[in-house]
Amino acid sequence: MSGSKHDTADGVWCVLGEPRTVAQIGQSGFAWIGLDMQHGAFDDTSLMSTMQMLSTLPQSPMVAVRVAELSDARIGRALDLGADIVIVPMIETVEQAQQAVAAAYYPPNGRRSWGSLVSQWGHVAPTPAASNPEVWVMLETPAGVEAAEEILAVPGVAAVFVGPFDLAIGLGVDVTDLLKAQHADDPLPRIVAAARRTQKQTGAFAGDPTRAEALRSIGFSRVAVATDSALLALGAASVLGHDAGTTLRTYQV
Repeated sequence: MSGSKHDTADGVWCVLGEPRTVAQIGQSGFAWIGLDMQHGAFDDTSLMSTMQMLSTLPQSPMVAVRVAELSDARIGRALDLGADIVIVPMIETVEQAQQAVAAAYYPPNGRRSWGSLVSQWGHVAPTPAASNPEVWVMLETPAGVEAAEEILAVPGVAAVFVGPFDLAIGLGVDVTDLLKAQHADDPLPRIVAAARRTQKQTGAFAGDPTRAEALRSIGFSRVAVATDSALLALGAASVLGHDAGTTLRTYQV
């Protein structure tokens, strides 16, 4: 949500589906962690184990789960397991954004059913009235960009999250050219401008510091600067004294 303490926050995108690795990263100072159930190795079992391990940390980062698709069951399940944020891919219309919000919120603001699981590992779930999940919608197609302002104006949508690789594919351009964004009517600046007009947050996947810098310069604030697999590779390269110049370029969203 606009103006929150999580403005301009670095995150890590986790794809390995390994709970202990995520818990270690969770102690490293990143503001948020993304767990990928669409193109990563996380399934229901590994997500549950990961959320349980993160709950034992003295101070855990915000946890965002990208679900595999726009689905009431998938969105509700991620939130039942304790996700702070749910990232919903391939949103192209106002109706789809409304469906995502309805799946995340309890009545009267939505249609999510009660069934929190965090009590199984000793946490107290917020009441339906106190529940306030963040819904991040992914705009990664020409139709999504075209309807950006209308989609982001949907009540309950907290942020836009961009995967520049899928967006570049959809637009038929190279991701490097997409990130150059020299004009206000280029796709990424258009998305940022729409978010500002609707007072919503902006997030994006970078995967390496160079892309992160480019995305921040355009106006994205919550940026996934690396992946879990890249951090492992970078650490190994550092210990072995190898050139780690390309180790962060290991995954695309």
